[in-house]
Amino acid sequence: MPKFSDRVERVSISGIREVFEAAGDDAINLGIGQPDFPTPEHARRAAVDAIEAGKADAYTGNKGIAPLREAIAEKHRTDQGVDLDPVNVIATAGGSEALHIALEAHVSAGDEVVMPDPGFVSYDALTKLAGGDPVPVSLREDLTLDPAVVEEAITDDTAVFVVNSPGNPTGAVSSEADVREFARIADEHDVLCLSDEVYEYTVFDGDHHSPMEFAETDSVVVVNSASKLFSMTGWRLGWVYGSAERIDRMLRVHQYAQACASAPAQYAAEAALRGDRDVVERMTDSFERRRDILLEGFADAGIECPVPQGAFYAMPRVPEGFVEECLDRGVIVVPGEAFGEGGRGHARISYATDEAHLREAVSAMADAYEAVR
Repeated sequence: MPKFSDRVERVSISGIREVFEAAGDDAINLGIGQPDFPTPEHARRAAVDAIEAGKADAYTGNKGIAPLREAIAEKHRTDQGVDLDPVNVIATAGGSEALHIALEAHVSAGDEVVMPDPGFVSYDALTKLAGGDPVPVSLREDLTLDPAVVEEAITDDTAVFVVNSPGNPTGAVSSEADVREFARIADEHDVLCLSDEVYEYTVFDGDHHSPMEFAETDSVVVVNSASKLFSMTGWRLGWVYGSAERIDRMLRVHQYAQACASAPAQYAAEAALRGDRDVVERMTDSFERRRDILLEGFADAGIECPVPQGAFYAMPRVPEGFVEECLDRGVIVVPGEAFGEGGRGHARISYATDEAHLREAVSAMADAYEAVR
C-alpha cells in the first residue's frame, strides 16, 4: 500500500466530531459553531440573480470579482479605518481557506507558529499541514490572550503568531491595549501576526480592534468571513488581506488549491456587505440575551464560567465526566481539550440555538454538573 505524507499523519479528525457521533439524533446541539439565523434575503437574491443572468457560470478572477473586493475594502475602511486597496484582497472558500493559504504562504518546514491554547482547532492542524510546529501558549484566567506571553514564546524559529478576537472557543475579546501590543510585537520582532477576525461583529462588551489598525509595517494579515458576520456558513465565502507582497504569495497557493471562490457566493457576499445591516444587530442582541441565560443558569448551578464578551461561545470550568453526563441527558457539548491541552477542565458551549432549547439544555447541564462534582 502506498505510504501517506508525514504532514497528513500529524493531524487527525477533529475531536468535536467524536462528540457529535456519540449523541442521539434528537439531542440539543450546543457544539456546532454557526448562527441559527437565515442568510439575509438580499444576499440570497443577489446569488439567484447572478445565476439567472449567467454571471455565475464561469470562473471569476483568482482574487474574486472586483465589486466584492471593493465592498470588502470599503467595509474595513469604515470599520477599522484601514486604507485597504481592493487589489490586496483575496476572496476565499470561507475563512478556513483564508487561514490555510496564509499559513502555507508564510510557514516553512520547522517554523514555529505561536497560537492560543485553547484555540480554534484549525490553527494547530493547518500549521502541521504546512510543515510547521505549533507552539501553544496559555491564556489568562479570563481566557484572553496575553501579549507578554506571546512575546516570551517568540524565538528565532517563529514565523507567525495567531490572534483571534472575538475568540473561538472562548468568547473572549482582546482589549485595545492588548491589540496595540500584538501589532508592536509583530513590528519589532519581524514576525507575522495572523489575525482571525471572523466574529468581528459579535461583541457584547467593549469594542473589536484589529492589529492592522496599529501596525507600522506589513506585519499583519487579516482573515475574515461572511460566515459568522452575516449567517452565511454554508456559502463558504471568506477573505484575506494584507500587503501586496503577502497577497502575491497567498494567491500562489489559492490559485492552485481553489482557483477562485464560488461565484454565486461572491455575489451574495457583496450584497450582504453593501446591504441592510439590521440582521447584524438582531443577531448580536439575540446572542447577548442567550449568553445571559446561560450565565444565569451556570451561576444558579454553581458552575464557574469566565464571562464571554463576544462570539457565541462559553468555556465553563467543569469536572471530569461532565461532557459524558451531558450527552446522556441529550445535550451535546464539546470537551475543552478538543481545543488544546489548555482547555482541559473546561467544556466549550455554543449558545447559537433558540432560547427554549437553551433553557432546557441549561437545566440538563446543571443536573450533569451535580452528578459529577
